[in-house]
Amino acid sequence: MFRIIQKRKIWLSFSSLLVAISVLFLVIWGLNFGIDFTGGSLLEVKFLNERPGVDQVQNVLSDLDLGSLIVQPVGEEELVLRFQDITEEKHQEALAKIGEIKTSSEELVQFEELRYDSIGPSIGKELKQKSVYAMLVVLIAIIIYIAWAFRKVSKPIASWKYGMSAIIALFHDVLIVLGVFAFLGQFYGIEINSAFVAAILTVLGYSVNDTIVVFDRVRENLPKSEEDFENTINTSVNQTITRSINTSVTTLLVLLSIFFFGGSTIRDFVLALSIGVFIGTYSSIFLASPTLVLWEKLKNRG
Repeated sequence: MFRIIQKRKIWLSFSSLLVAISVLFLVIWGLNFGIDFTGGSLLEVKFLNERPGVDQVQNVLSDLDLGSLIVQPVGEEELVLRFQDITEEKHQEALAKIGEIKTSSEELVQFEELRYDSIGPSIGKELKQKSVYAMLVVLIAIIIYIAWAFRKVSKPIASWKYGMSAIIALFHDVLIVLGVFAFLGQFYGIEINSAFVAAILTVLGYSVNDTIVVFDRVRENLPKSEEDFENTINTSVNQTITRSINTSVTTLLVLLSIFFFGGSTIRDFVLALSIGVFIGTYSSIFLASPTLVLWEKLKNRG
């Protein structure tokens, strides 16, 4: 049996170090927000003869100073272009530039504009606020749910402390994912968009599910265990660790397959999920459970 809880100082110190580095990255570099949060324009075009490559479109539009240009293939004939909020004059210039692209047979491409939308900065700011509110609502709902689910477990610590331990682990997971993306945004230009928010919310759900599995085993073992609280937690973690790791490995295999073989447009979303699943599994075993023991130690000292 692994002495995971007995070595909690190692895990807690390592988690604290990761969180400190992540916060440092966020303070120094911040997040590289995409047009979903900063405002911008969306242009969708359909090509009638041959669709050019993403690099071709990016190169031909590079002189227009469109800001953060994202070109996304859709289906077999269409492209969706996302860039900063621009004037109608520059919009027409962009269409003219696209019309200058040549196909593999050296003919000019033929296309039609299907859609053009412009998102103002105020809408982007509103979306950013709603994303923060969504995360806060999820965290509060998790505390309430866990406190209710463990309401009959009052010894040696109160039921709400299970919820707080899970929330501490979730904050740990989210901060590390944000720190990684602050680093990637600074050096590799990866942006934060609405899909990233969806990934974070998914990570919250996955991580708390893994944590509750461990906590549920603790709840089952407490009434019948002859060990003290610390050793009961350690036994419960050992009983669930194989399940947690197996579930995470199979999930990561799927995510990594999508990351390497899927489209480039969902790669950042899958990367956020992969990091979150890995960190979430770690926190469920090495952070949330030791935090329960810390609550109990603090209570005894009090």
